[in-house]
Amino acid sequence: MLNPAVDRMNAKPFKIFPPMPHQHWNTTLYDRQHQFVWQYGESLIEWLAPQPGEHILDLGCGTGHLTAKLAEKNVIVSGIDADPAMIAVAQQTYPNISFAIADARQFELPAPVDAIFSNAALHWIPEADAVIASVYRALKPGGRFVAEFGGKGNIHAMMTVLFRTLKQLGYPDCDRWNPWYFPSVAEYATCLEQAGFEVTQASLFDRPTPLQDGDAGLRNWFRMFANGILSNIPADQQAQAIEMTEAQLKPVLYKDSGWTADYRRLRVTAKKV
Repeated sequence: MLNPAVDRMNAKPFKIFPPMPHQHWNTTLYDRQHQFVWQYGESLIEWLAPQPGEHILDLGCGTGHLTAKLAEKNVIVSGIDADPAMIAVAQQTYPNISFAIADARQFELPAPVDAIFSNAALHWIPEADAVIASVYRALKPGGRFVAEFGGKGNIHAMMTVLFRTLKQLGYPDCDRWNPWYFPSVAEYATCLEQAGFEVTQASLFDRPTPLQDGDAGLRNWFRMFANGILSNIPADQQAQAIEMTEAQLKPVLYKDSGWTADYRRLRVTAKKV
């Protein structure tokens, strides 16, 4: 049974947005081979500093693992995500926590919450101003927004080589397939301040991230996180594009029998004023 805070998420959308760029999520592989997504996010809970009894929303909760970590802090927590498969797994795995499908660009709560937490989700949503406006509306006065996601320069080597490869294969306009939003500290802090937030902490930092499965680590990453890009070309060319990209990246990102993704993360804490 979902609690009222998330049952009515889409009751009054403020604007009709186009659907998110197509991205298929294999929730089994996500949880088995890409646990780093939520495991690295555990340290973000320290920035949130949840207090017992607070009402907290996990925005872009995925399969719910960090939502469950928050629940251990004796807070009243709910999770929302735009992907139905992610929410189905979260509900099955953590039946005592409320989860719902909702669009971060236009969700609405019947009552404001003390804090909104988001890990590794907001770089999938280019409409940052719409997300921030929804977050602002959903917070109590003085409420806080704590988020981490890909920042300026994230996966720069990986994407530079992939898009160059796609152009070599005959897709000169492939840059428009890029689904991600990787802002600088200044860019995102400006968006927050223009919406009425006070930015109290912000940090952009490198996080080289080892990938699982040895030699297959990079291709598995592309098939999981870049399938929305690769789905624009035939299956045989997808394999070719990955193979060509691997060959060019190996001198840069492959070491000691494994691949490392060139991640950069943006962390931010802001207060509604």
